[in-house]
Amino acid sequence: MPEVIDKLRAQMTAHHLCFAQKPILIGGMAMEYYGLRKAGADIDLIVTDGDYHSLAAQNPDGRKDIWGDLGVVTGPFEIWRCIMLLDYDFFAKEAIDEDIACVVSLDRLLLMRVLAMDVPKYREDLKLMKDYYFRAFHNRSFEEEAEKHVKSYQKTGGTVWGGKYEDD
Repeated sequence: MPEVIDKLRAQMTAHHLCFAQKPILIGGMAMEYYGLRKAGADIDLIVTDGDYHSLAAQNPDGRKDIWGDLGVVTGPFEIWRCIMLLDYDFFAKEAIDEDIACVVSLDRLLLMRVLAMDVPKYREDLKLMKDYYFRAFHNRSFEEEAEKHVKSYQKTGGTVWGGKYEDD
């Protein structure tokens, strides 16, 4: 979504952020990018180890360590070297290049939510993502075929063996 990228660009410019390699947008803004929900106030990024160390040297009081995940908080940004010790290279796979940054792939974003599903907010994000996957990738012809056998599924608890439907 161009609005998300425009907002990211404006905030990066306002806070004079530049990186040797494009940061990867994650978190709520990535959720908004995919049309899943609106983002909160913060902007979460993953950067390379080198970019993290440069930023940490410039902002020593903004450094944050959550169980070895090192980050820097500056303005609305939480900028991470890793999440759950998964690094930039992991999140860069299949990320979408959007000129100022890359956006984490939907599959990697899903994994991030799975890893943090004990947090209610992320569990809700998982439900949104499940609904998105069903809307976006559901095979309608398979669904139409299954709808013909709802009565059988209800009678058998959802499983029909040997093509013996009891739809009547």
